[in-house]
Amino acid sequence: MGLKAVFVDRDGVINEDYGYVYLWKDFRFKRNLKKGLFILQKLGYKLIIVTNQSGIARGYFTEDDYFKLTTQYLRELRKENIFIEEVFYCPHHPLFSSKYECKCRKPNPGMIKNAIDKYNIDAKQSVIIGDNISDTEAGYNCSIPSRYLISKKDIKHFSVTKIFKSLFDCAKYLENNLESKK
Repeated sequence: MGLKAVFVDRDGVINEDYGYVYLWKDFRFKRNLKKGLFILQKLGYKLIIVTNQSGIARGYFTEDDYFKLTTQYLRELRKENIFIEEVFYCPHHPLFSSKYECKCRKPNPGMIKNAIDKYNIDAKQSVIIGDNISDTEAGYNCSIPSRYLISKKDIKHFSVTKIFKSLFDCAKYLENNLESKK
């Protein structure tokens, strides 16, 4: 049996999504995000970020810009004793992804499959949290049974298990459900 993980989308879940955020001065953690990640980590989940970053292919920012921002926010999380196992990203343009047979851009399962293989993760014990249907579809495409959408709207979709207003709310739900099963 493998480890359990929470696969988390970045923009709109980890940070406020203003569209193509790539500078630290524009990066804002979502409210109570750190508390939520800490709860998930305490529950024994490996924390893995899976993020589409088409701004690279679109020329809005460089891969170097992306890495600088990633380094900065991971450093800030570590200061709070929150440890992200790894960040997987897809730099491809959505219009050209299929042309070049991109397997990593969500809803394709490539990033998640790579993490599952690399860290010996049990998909059946794992969770995906995203703010887009493409996030939950990627989880569905990897047989992850718990696929949570962060949204203020009530969206019905085959790939969505449950909707929450924030990652923190989702983490509290998981904490309460795991505590009640003990």
